[in-house]
Amino acid sequence: MKIFDKIEEILAAVCLVVMAILTFANVIARYLFSASFSFSEEITTYLFVLLSMLGTAIAAKRRAHLGLSIVTDAVGPKAEKILRIIGYVAAVLFTGAIFYYGIRMVMNQRMLGQVTAGMQWPEWIFGSFVPIGAFFATVRFIQVLIEEIRRNPEKEERE
Repeated sequence: MKIFDKIEEILAAVCLVVMAILTFANVIARYLFSASFSFSEEITTYLFVLLSMLGTAIAAKRRAHLGLSIVTDAVGPKAEKILRIIGYVAAVLFTGAIFYYGIRMVMNQRMLGQVTAGMQWPEWIFGSFVPIGAFFATVRFIQVLIEEIRRNPEKEERE
């Protein structure tokens, strides 16, 4: 289970390293050969989609998503807990919908035989980054939702 605790960070780091290497290599190729790699921009864009979804999962795990604290600061601990639960339920539903419709999108891409513009690779390969990232985000939001439901705000306030 330890690997799952760090899987998003590992995948995000790999995405970022590959994106940086591809972009750097493309810039060097442009200056040295006056030509660029046609595939680098395409791969970098797809990796950015995956990186964004993984970033959502990482932020959920760390409870680092932006919130409207002006509302939660104005209410008591029980109401704050209810508002957090509502927010996490909404996040689970939203990322779950992205996961579901992402799978449908990938199935359509595969069925229609769509290919990427530059590399002419099957579009579903890169399209699968959406449901993969949404899966991680959904799992993390479910985890923080469960933690929030189990949390006792009155006990924390006394400590």
